[in-house]
Amino acid sequence: MWAIVVGAGSGARFGGAKQFAQLGDERVLDRSVRIAGEACDGVVVVVPAEAAERERARFAGVVAGGATRAASVARGLAQVPDDAEVICVHDAARPLATAELYARVIAAVQAGAEAAVPGLPLADTVKQIAPDGTVVATPDRAGLVTVQTPQAFVAAALRAAHADPALAADPTITDDAAMVERCGGRVVVVPGDPRNRKITHPDDLSWAREACR
Repeated sequence: MWAIVVGAGSGARFGGAKQFAQLGDERVLDRSVRIAGEACDGVVVVVPAEAAERERARFAGVVAGGATRAASVARGLAQVPDDAEVICVHDAARPLATAELYARVIAAVQAGAEAAVPGLPLADTVKQIAPDGTVVATPDRAGLVTVQTPQAFVAAALRAAHADPALAADPTITDDAAMVERCGGRVVVVPGDPRNRKITHPDDLSWAREACR
């Protein structure tokens, strides 16, 4: 079992590189990598190119990210040993993921799925709208979930998806599970964790700091 922790973004919406923000006595990235290391045999850490040399003093297996998330994951994937059978991909910006959550997605892959993602049921009504703001549909939220990371994959399925240049360049694909879906892989959803919140805005970091106390 190996994990790729992706923390190569610039944090434009946050206003800075959120993965290096302080969270208690460690940084957001530090906590995400630590938990991944507890759950997996090895971890590849993907960071912005300008931070790679500095972060190699903290972690083994650091690699510079690419221009897109897909490119960053692909660079991390290239550092995972060829004999790894299951690979997890986790966003560093979700530092409250737990080893138990990793175990759930890994178990689902070991049970036969090509990929497994944590999901939470929607609490709000969802509206599909046209470009002018007109509502065109109200989907049944009973069949919808929001998904989180870590996401777990059969290594061969994840590698095959990232080997397809069309998928890697598709801007409508926002996570690795969607890439595997497009390749015909079976993706299953396991129970997510409400505390596994993604740090996107400064308020999210404030919430995470309180949650870690």
